[in-house]
Amino acid sequence: MKKKLEYELCATRLKALADPDRLRIVEQLFQGAMNVSELSEKLGEEIVKISHHLGVLRHAAVVQSRKQGRYVIYQLHPDVVACGKEATQNQTRRIDLGCCSFDLDRP
Repeated sequence: MKKKLEYELCATRLKALADPDRLRIVEQLFQGAMNVSELSEKLGEEIVKISHHLGVLRHAAVVQSRKQGRYVIYQLHPDVVACGKEATQNQTRRIDLGCCSFDLDRP
């Protein structure tokens, strides 16, 4: 049986992903690590909006960040990305939250 903390983390991640803009950010990050400016340009949104959403995703441990020079680079947290052989062959992008998982299918 899972511990209460595991369910709380899963619920926090689900709440963070329950926003269309944050799902768009996650979808972009499947293509690789990016900084806020790159995400802003690709998504056609203001930097401040992207930065806010990245903060929510980072707090929920959906993304992680690292400093690279004067930039902060964001990438999907390895604990939530499932990249099995089947997923790679089908080009499926799977988010695995521990308690549940879901696919972001390519159009």
